[in-house]
Amino acid sequence: MQQLIDFAAVIAFVAIYFITKDIFLATGVLLALVCVQVAALKLMKRTISRELQIIFWPPLILGGLTLLLRDETFIQWKPTIVSWAITLVLVGAHMIARTHLLKKMLGHALTLPDAVWTRLTYGWAVGFLLSGGINIWVVETFSLDAWVTFKLLGLTGLNFLYILIMVAYLVKIGALTEKDAAADPSSQQDEAQTKTNPSEQHAP
Repeated sequence: MQQLIDFAAVIAFVAIYFITKDIFLATGVLLALVCVQVAALKLMKRTISRELQIIFWPPLILGGLTLLLRDETFIQWKPTIVSWAITLVLVGAHMIARTHLLKKMLGHALTLPDAVWTRLTYGWAVGFLLSGGINIWVVETFSLDAWVTFKLLGLTGLNFLYILIMVAYLVKIGALTEKDAAADPSSQQDEAQTKTNPSEQHAP
């Protein structure tokens, strides 16, 4: 459910931008929807975890700077900052706390050796690192229209690609059957996010 809400916010942002060609109005709508998400979680008395804060605070802060300074650069850098923050959290938790955050998120659905969780952790960390770098490249190389399109289609496509790679890897090592893989990617990830209120890649 959280993923659907996040995706709806991105769709609203893109739709408002292409209808009005006003990046500041689109950013304002995005901020409003993020605030509604936070308020809804508070009303439901659900804890806003550290992982979820990584998704919520960058749009609020960077979107606010975009509106205050009338500079779209801040909101354009948001996907990169979120992606790289997730990379640091994944790697830092493993190296410093010896904790696999992916295991906490997906361990109820997958029983894997710690060595496999480590590979998945660094695999996703590299994926988020690349996503952040690609976002900067698009920002610096292409038009604002192209970046807004990339925000909806490109980043979503990259996340889906990473999920497919993870599932293919788990099938290859025998940790996930073909039947499980067909039913797994989004359902397990969404269930894990509902349980722990974590991140993804590329929320609003």
